[in-house]
Amino acid sequence: MDFLRPASWEEALAAKAEHPTAVPIAGGTDVMVEINFDHRRPEYLLDLNRITELTEWHVGEEKVALGPSVPYTKIMENLRTELPGLALASHTVASPQIRNRGGVGGNLGCASPAGDSHPALLSSGADVEVESQARGSRLIPIDEFYKGVKRNALEQDELIKAIHIPKADGPQQFSKVGTRNAMVIAVCAFGLALHPSTRTVRTGIGSAAPTPVRAKAAEEFLNAALEEGGFWDSGKIITPSIAKQFATLASGACNPIDDVRGTADYRRHAVGVMARRNLMWTWESYRGEGRKLEGAA
Repeated sequence: MDFLRPASWEEALAAKAEHPTAVPIAGGTDVMVEINFDHRRPEYLLDLNRITELTEWHVGEEKVALGPSVPYTKIMENLRTELPGLALASHTVASPQIRNRGGVGGNLGCASPAGDSHPALLSSGADVEVESQARGSRLIPIDEFYKGVKRNALEQDELIKAIHIPKADGPQQFSKVGTRNAMVIAVCAFGLALHPSTRTVRTGIGSAAPTPVRAKAAEEFLNAALEEGGFWDSGKIITPSIAKQFATLASGACNPIDDVRGTADYRRHAVGVMARRNLMWTWESYRGEGRKLEGAA
């Protein structure tokens, strides 16, 4: 196994072009585990730790440009206001040691359906910026990024340069079910984001299908119910029947398996429970923010 250690982004792209099968490594929290257990033996490892811009982020007017190697700890400490859903998901990642090393780029590169950041990225509506030496950069909408179990939309000569995530314009939530409270792979996970500016709701489901997915039928139902019922303007409490139907449809978006962490039936049930709870939590936050704004006016 050869170890490639570029000193700049340009050198990294050149190395990836020359060695398309090279596996990028930054935090190493997934790749090194696979190597240590002999589940993977790449010909080349492409170390990205010397490229400082991958560990930086920029808060713009509408979006946050997040470097793929920004540690989860930094997201929790610095981007809680702009990216609350992702900050909540970051809290659930493994241990403090892994949160200090791992970043969102690793989740995207591995594309495991159990990656903790995926539901938050889906519910936020992120774009993944990738680049190759030959073709330059392109943006991949997060909905188009996941192609199968541990497969993503990257071409062999491409590397992840940044993740562009819309700043929260409303409350966001993230929930995860595990077999214990820490250092655990998700049995299933659910993210939800309210977008009052467009009067829409987006979701993200993890570890309950071959890829991370959105509960699109649940979103469509809820978007129509909130609009037709005048909920966005009135801020009134969502009725139990709406919450129940949303949960049922979210559960129906799952295509889970039975494994050592949980059964398919349990995953469907748990996703429905998380969907209902996250909806009620985010809506209560939205109503509270509305009351504050009305009081200030």
